[in-house]
Amino acid sequence: MVDAAPVPAASASVAPSDTEVALLDAALAEVLAHGIRRTTASDIARRAGVARQTLYRYWPDAQAVFATLVTRELIAVLPREEPDDLDSLVGLLVATADGVRRMPLMERLRDTDPELFARYVFDRIGTSQRVIHADLVRRIAAGQREGFVRAGDPDRMAALLLLALQSAVQSAPLVSEWLPDDGWRTELARMLRGYLGEMS
Repeated sequence: MVDAAPVPAASASVAPSDTEVALLDAALAEVLAHGIRRTTASDIARRAGVARQTLYRYWPDAQAVFATLVTRELIAVLPREEPDDLDSLVGLLVATADGVRRMPLMERLRDTDPELFARYVFDRIGTSQRVIHADLVRRIAAGQREGFVRAGDPDRMAALLLLALQSAVQSAPLVSEWLPDDGWRTELARMLRGYLGEMS
């Protein structure tokens, strides 16, 4: 299982080395070109211009590289802005979810490796989910202090938001007949606004 693999480069406290970045960039290029199933550690190392043993200094195998890559790409889309009202918070969350949905890596995994897509992104609590949850907790708590997010346990509220957003991103193509892109964003915003702003 990929969850057992270390994620050295994606840990926010330690900046990845130039070699790690080059290997992850190479992994991204290989996956976009060929898919995860057809990408090996040798392919990644070759594209990065290093020996395969260099890759193994950072990750035990290609699966661990993929786990780190998915985490890096997901965390990279987290917004830096600090909303000052409910509408801006909801807009930020919708834009972030839409950004994840349209990420080339996510589209590639969904189209060519759907079961791996679920495993790497949604079928586990891994580094990216924990970072996203922590970011949601912080934003909810800040909104509560400012008075534009309803009262409630930020940890629990963030967990439900994480579930809702993951489902909305993962299943969007299944309901495109009823929810085209504009409708998807509009209805997601309404759902989030109601949940975060309702009075208990």
